[in-house]
This record gives sequence, C-alpha cells and structure tokens, in this order.
Amino acid sequence: MRRMRGLAVRGAVLAAVAAGVVPARAEGTAGAQASVGAPGTAVAVAEADLSYHGFAVLHGGRADVRLTPRNHGPGDVPDATVRLRWSVPLAAGAQRLPAGCARTGRQEVVCGTGALPADGPGEEIALRVRLRGRPAEMTMDVDTVWGGGAVDRNRSNDRQRVLVLDTGDAYFF
Repeated sequence: MRRMRGLAVRGAVLAAVAAGVVPARAEGTAGAQASVGAPGTAVAVAEADLSYHGFAVLHGGRADVRLTPRNHGPGDVPDATVRLRWSVPLAAGAQRLPAGCARTGRQEVVCGTGALPADGPGEEIALRVRLRGRPAEMTMDVDTVWGGGAVDRNRSNDRQRVLVLDTGDAYFF
C-alpha cells in the first residue's frame, strides 16, 4: 500500500513538472502572489501560511478533537483540507462526523476548513471519533492535505503531532 502511494505521488509530481507547474521564485517581493507555469507563461497563485491550534482528549476509547484553522496570510484561502491521523485505528463501522468531514482510511479523517481570510482564524472544527479498543495513549497528527491552491512556504506550522493519554485531560497543540 505504501509503495503504491509512493508511486502515485511520484507520478503526480512528474506530471506537474512536465506540465510546467513549478513555483517560481518570487524575487524581492513579499506579496500575496507567486508566479508558476511553463516558461513563457505566468499564472498568479495566492500565498498563504496555514496553521492549526486546538486540543485533543482521550477517554474510554473516544477521542474528542477541537481545532481552529488559521491563515497568517498574506493571501486569502477559499478553502483548505486538514487531515487528522491517529496512531490507533478507528473503530469499525460508521463514525458520526460533522458536515465537511469524511473518513479516508483506517486511522484518518479529513475536514474542509471553509474560507480562511488573510490574518484571521477560520471556523472551529469539532469532532469525536471512536477508537478500536481502549488505548492508554495515542498520537494524533494534524496536517494540511490541500491549501486551496495557495503556496505555503512555511509548512512547519501546519504539521502538528500531539501525544494524548487516556486521562480525560485536554492536550493542546
């Protein structure tokens, strides 16, 4: 499975390079746009800096998560997708997820953020998932899957990993 995913990603990257979709260096500007495209063409692409802050609680085989996406700018983002991945598989069967969220694998859920204005927070995302068994601890990874087409030059703040113990306490990220 991992090998197939790696091949798919490599194929997508090669197709993007062949099509000339490679970010150009924005020289001497700190603006909200960068140019991409094949030689001789330019397409304006918004630049944004996404991050996620919130908390997770583990208690009795349930994980409660609340997070708020934030766009530090400089450009607006019409929509983005955040991925939540747990180190423990989700319980079998249907999960009650909020509108805009979907289970995409044994251990992950993706959620749309909605519009994210520059230098502003988005709407809070709150969900509860049931985990397989009653783990004493888990890790949860939070990262951006899709940034609404914007270029994010600071990917370090939109990737989080939090260790959550089965104490019923909130663990902040």
